[in-house]
Amino acid sequence: MSDHEVGVGDGDGDTGGRSLRYHVDGELVPAESASIPVTDRGFLYGDAAFETLRAYGGEVFHWDAHADRLAETCDALGMDHGLSDADLRARIDETLAANGLDEAYVRLSVTRGSQGGRLTPAEAVDPRVVVIVEPLARGGRGSDPVWDGPATVQTVKTRRVPDRSLPARAKTHNYLNGILARVELRVTGADEALMLDADGYVTEGATSNLFFVDDDALCTPSLDGPVLPGITRRVVLDLARQEGIPIRERRFTPDDVRDANEAFLTNSTWELRPVETVDGIQVGDGPVTKLLSRLYDDYVERRHYGGGSGGDDGDEN
Repeated sequence: MSDHEVGVGDGDGDTGGRSLRYHVDGELVPAESASIPVTDRGFLYGDAAFETLRAYGGEVFHWDAHADRLAETCDALGMDHGLSDADLRARIDETLAANGLDEAYVRLSVTRGSQGGRLTPAEAVDPRVVVIVEPLARGGRGSDPVWDGPATVQTVKTRRVPDRSLPARAKTHNYLNGILARVELRVTGADEALMLDADGYVTEGATSNLFFVDDDALCTPSLDGPVLPGITRRVVLDLARQEGIPIRERRFTPDDVRDANEAFLTNSTWELRPVETVDGIQVGDGPVTKLLSRLYDDYVERRHYGGGSGGDDGDEN
């Protein structure tokens, strides 16, 4: 999952009349001609790690947390790429600067590179790094969300892969689980899939973490199950704790979500997106969703635009 992937354009985006440029294997190239060899293991097998990030005011949001999670994914893949966090951050900064973007969607990918046509990876890694960017609107106070409206959510038959098979913390290029969940939505036209684990408990969306409110408590599936530890998820939980909002992290059933007073989804680009319906049942946003959305905007404003005063910007944990 991406914290969480939300989709990018086709590379023909415009930045003041200029074509976008991507960072591919150490070079900045026009988006329309960006490519990797067909022998790359990220293409052949999904043997690659990635992070979806958002830039506000020219700076990546919670870079350290994203870098740590990328390192966890590479550890899970047994991929010692030898690249420093500073090197990866520099490539992101170079890409943003080359496109003149202060506000952007950013996707950073690190593949194991090309190693011929064998499934077993070689221990030596010649990594391939790709940075893709797309312009977004300004964040913070008074910002316009990137989503068109509250989300409609539908429970799907596709189950989340158990951690024993593929750790939920491993954000790899193999995104078939989420893709299959989204394909199911073609029948209903819902915006996001509600995915369950093998025992029928709620985990997350195909590209988002799930929150809902029940009896004035903020509820979210715990990380004990196959749930991505989203960066936005963690920030929202920190903000809720600072406000004294009771939090419940445990296993929940689909009925728990359908019966909720309000619900919302989180990921790096959506930030907080209210949920309108779950399986056709009206849920809608409410006071807790509105409060946390405002607090999140305030947090981004203080952290990246120097606006406001007071409050603890927290740390990367």
